[in-house]
Amino acid sequence: MASKPGSVASSDRSVGRVRARLTLWYAATFSIILILLGLGLFVAIRRQLSRQLDESLSAATLELGRVASSRQIQEEPGDSALLDAVDELRIPERTLYLLDAKGTPLAPSEADPWIRESALKAARTGIASRQYETDDDRTLRLEARRFKTPRGRVLVAAAIADQLELEDRYRDLIWAFSGAGLVAVFLVAMGGGVLARKSIAPIEATMANMRRFMADAAHELKTPIAILRTNADVALQQSRDEEGYRSALRSVEDESQRLGGLVDHLLVLARADAGERHPKRQPVFLDDIAADCLSAGRVMSERKGVELTVERFEETPIEADPALIRELILILLDNAIKFTRPGGQIAMSISMSEGRPTIKVQDTGIGILEKDLPNVFQRFYRGQEDQAEQSGAGLGLSIAKWIAEEHGAEISLESERGHGTTVTVTFPARDRIAEAAKEVLGV
Repeated sequence: MASKPGSVASSDRSVGRVRARLTLWYAATFSIILILLGLGLFVAIRRQLSRQLDESLSAATLELGRVASSRQIQEEPGDSALLDAVDELRIPERTLYLLDAKGTPLAPSEADPWIRESALKAARTGIASRQYETDDDRTLRLEARRFKTPRGRVLVAAAIADQLELEDRYRDLIWAFSGAGLVAVFLVAMGGGVLARKSIAPIEATMANMRRFMADAAHELKTPIAILRTNADVALQQSRDEEGYRSALRSVEDESQRLGGLVDHLLVLARADAGERHPKRQPVFLDDIAADCLSAGRVMSERKGVELTVERFEETPIEADPALIRELILILLDNAIKFTRPGGQIAMSISMSEGRPTIKVQDTGIGILEKDLPNVFQRFYRGQEDQAEQSGAGLGLSIAKWIAEEHGAEISLESERGHGTTVTVTFPARDRIAEAAKEVLGV
């Protein structure tokens, strides 16, 4: 039974909005991280470039001082050798000045006042640095260093760089990082959409299962409730004798039992979905649990006129939840009896197959159509062609599969239409089977 189109569409829109929000969150979070990373890198690189610029200026003043103090200069009197040394020394993108201790420019012969002031400061302190804003909005960086010639003369070497060099590097860095960032955000948005779809997929599947479960549960509950209400209305419409009331009450009792069983199954599945029901494993014998179930199974089979036999009954120690295993076996027996016509046969065996505890229930019932086999473990699934022969809600095998999976077991089903069905549950081999048997026996 399907959910209403309106509710499905509304749910799909809600899921779509959640997916879009997740994608935006992915993109926004990455963008914030990218911006913070970019700012951090920008500050770090800015400091590194600024330090490199200062180091280059320092190296330039040292080189100018070294050249000015060279041996060739020592042999020539006057300032002509100094001037020649400055002219010959060429450092790309650096302007060099040589000044005396009074701030008088020697090479070149003219210098701005702020350069002379820096030279005077360097002559006093040994080294001076300064940043100067020009009238045309340029920023110049200067370093001045004091040194002495071999003849003891105090001079000042100054190197100037235009900070526009740094700004160009910053601009190139920002553009490159911004371009890479935009590409990265686009890729993250695309990848975020894929991740959002994958993240939402289990939720969508869960919501679809919930819608289907609720719709099917409502449909299944509707029938016995309607029958109960109808029987009660019919019984109250007119006076009846004692047998008439008994018959009406028996009908009410049958539907109440069916309704109670359906509710119990729904409760088991709801708790399983919520993760509230976990197997309480302990060492037990599978054959002992099966023997207890056979007593109840024979009562049901005799009432239906079906023969229930045991083929193999071997000692099979396992670690499991006894209550759940009993529920599993009863479901298999109940299904086999329900779909086997009077006069049919049901055979159950408990054995160790290749070291693995195994339950097998085989009947000569109506069988299952091949097209229905892949769906028999789905909740509320019942073959359309078998509706008249079925009285259950289609939850038994779903619960059986859940119990088997909770114990790490495999459940399989083979069937041929008109020739019967065989259900096999195979538990995993245990290294502690012997120990489990000893614990159960108290040895």
